[in-house]
Amino acid sequence: MRFRPLSLALVAAFATAVACKTTAGGDRPTPSLKSARIEIDQAALVGTLVQKHGEASRPRAERGVRQVAAFWRKEDGDAATLRAFTEVAFVADPQQLDALLRRFSAALEQIDGHMVEIGRALRSWSELELGSQMDVDQLFAALDVAAHVPEDLFSTKLAFVALLNFPQPDLQEMVAQGPRWSRKQWAQARLTRRFVVRPSGAALQAVARARADSDAYIAGYNIWMHHVLAPDGRRLFPKGVRLLTHWNLRDQIKADYAEPDKTMALARQRLVQQVMERIVTQTIPRGVIDDPRADWNPASNAVTASPPEEVETEQMKAQGRRPARPSISDDREPDTRYAVLLANFRAARQLDPDSPMAPTEIDRHFQLDDEIPEQRVRALLMQILESPLVPKVAALIQKRLGRPLEPFDVWYSAFVEKQPEDELSRLTRARYPNADAYKKDIPRLLQGLGFSAERARWLDAHIVVDPARGSGHALGAERRSEMYPWWGPGDSPHLRTRVNPDGMDYKGYNIAVHEMGHNVEEVFSLYEVDDTLLSGVPGTAFTEALAFTFQHRDLELLGVGKPDPNAEHARALRAFWDSWEIAGVALTDLDVWRWMYEHPDATPAQLRDAALAIARGYWDRYYAPVLGKPGDPQLAIYSHMINEFIYLYRYPIGHLIAFQLEEKLRGPDSGKAFEKAASHGRVLPDLWMEHATGKPVVVEPMLNATEAALRAFGG
Repeated sequence: MRFRPLSLALVAAFATAVACKTTAGGDRPTPSLKSARIEIDQAALVGTLVQKHGEASRPRAERGVRQVAAFWRKEDGDAATLRAFTEVAFVADPQQLDALLRRFSAALEQIDGHMVEIGRALRSWSELELGSQMDVDQLFAALDVAAHVPEDLFSTKLAFVALLNFPQPDLQEMVAQGPRWSRKQWAQARLTRRFVVRPSGAALQAVARARADSDAYIAGYNIWMHHVLAPDGRRLFPKGVRLLTHWNLRDQIKADYAEPDKTMALARQRLVQQVMERIVTQTIPRGVIDDPRADWNPASNAVTASPPEEVETEQMKAQGRRPARPSISDDREPDTRYAVLLANFRAARQLDPDSPMAPTEIDRHFQLDDEIPEQRVRALLMQILESPLVPKVAALIQKRLGRPLEPFDVWYSAFVEKQPEDELSRLTRARYPNADAYKKDIPRLLQGLGFSAERARWLDAHIVVDPARGSGHALGAERRSEMYPWWGPGDSPHLRTRVNPDGMDYKGYNIAVHEMGHNVEEVFSLYEVDDTLLSGVPGTAFTEALAFTFQHRDLELLGVGKPDPNAEHARALRAFWDSWEIAGVALTDLDVWRWMYEHPDATPAQLRDAALAIARGYWDRYYAPVLGKPGDPQLAIYSHMINEFIYLYRYPIGHLIAFQLEEKLRGPDSGKAFEKAASHGRVLPDLWMEHATGKPVVVEPMLNATEAALRAFGG
């Protein structure tokens, strides 16, 4: 059936709105909920629509007018303008309504997709190893060309067209009614829920600047471990070991469990933990951050000039930025870590007045982004932290290590035995001397993960691999074609991983496999979903979970995994311990943000003290009883606290989801099971999980498997 085009009157209304976008002075308006409202007679507007379209249209008209009125501002027009708009923009015919939904789906795919591509390009000099950096690179990275798009969608009245014609449900309605919705109803909900916040361009630009600044701060926070001295002055690490906080520091602790020289491994782990403590307490000398020309003893905090023969001169020239002369001083970093976090918070607060359904950054994460109540997340985390299995697993670890547990054992990773990391790195460097080599190996890796050869080639064609300056990450795509197929192909997700001059070490490989899991999810959830309005997964925890299912098999893909009849039990213990570790970190992150909302005028020093008190509180309650050292602050080390806006709770939830998913994502059909899960689109978390596994998100499967594993290992 051929549909008529949208009415010329509606097109004229859009054109009028565009013509009225700028003020007399040419400045773009930045409306917010603080802006003056106009008096709106909703009953009269509804009456006019019912008179025109019939009584059957009343429920839709009442809801649509109410939704429009919630966001209509003085700068959008007076009462007469609003009335004229609603009369021409309300669509009563069901076929025309379906056509309108398709218009939004196609148009927003183009807008979102191209904006993602532009932003990725502008950040490339800051994020990728493309040679020496320039000061202007950070300015390009901070430029968010999409900052004004959300407001433009309102000022052109496009957002109001969506709000007038399609329901905008809150989370409670979605939980109650979502299980009975059709895919079209879900697409409608996804369309209107993108308009639950009406942010100004200035607020979005502030967030973009804060993100860029915090990303740059963390990307440059490397420690040259050859120049970090043990308490007795020894060098415990070889030349060239440059570890990014917190990821590489933590992963070094994990790697040392596999070292054959247990005495050296233990000394290294203790040294890395001291480095972490200095970072979070901001007692680290600023001159030792990413500079191999200074030797540093964390125990005494003394800084001395490194002998010239010990300095990695060529590597230093190729990596990072630093002053012409080193700072040989114990002057501490001046609370920069917490100043950066405060800047993120203050940028996020600029969005608060424009978000009536979720008036804080915390609310926006749970109510809008992840669509799961915060209290439910906290309850899941507490169920892990308070499990009686924790001391039992700790006792098993202590038995394996043959020594009392120490705080860094929160990152114990030797449930599954690995070769020493140096040996693994030799393998990965030989196989992946550069990012291109990893790219060429993707089809083989995907077949090893259970995808058919044909599907592996198709996925590989949609993944781009880039060499990262910082830690690895995945950047998704949001456009699967141009507006019309003959205009050109769609976009592809990008996999970023760090490749050192001598090749990809094992840490980089492990991260690359994880990020590849994100990319495969991103391909399926864009290209295989039935409507791009539904593209993606319910929340970041779900894409993390799918990525974990790849990462857990990295040794198998490398060809060094050992057959082990107790492999599933070991996996359960690892998932439980990892979830227990990150649960406290996640609660620390959440509580720090709540503290900032309660103390919006805090100084960096005050925030530092509060964050350390929160971290130490959780440590003393849940970790010190099994790991010792009351008052340890290391739960605050995670870089996500600094360069992300409330992210860390997604990791333990991701572990729970990953554990449930792995029950399905194994065996000869694992690739098909992954595709089924990833291509379902963005519905509510429990609905997505029930589709993928038959159960909602729960802790019990992990706890039950952990208990069985303890019995198998005599714990």
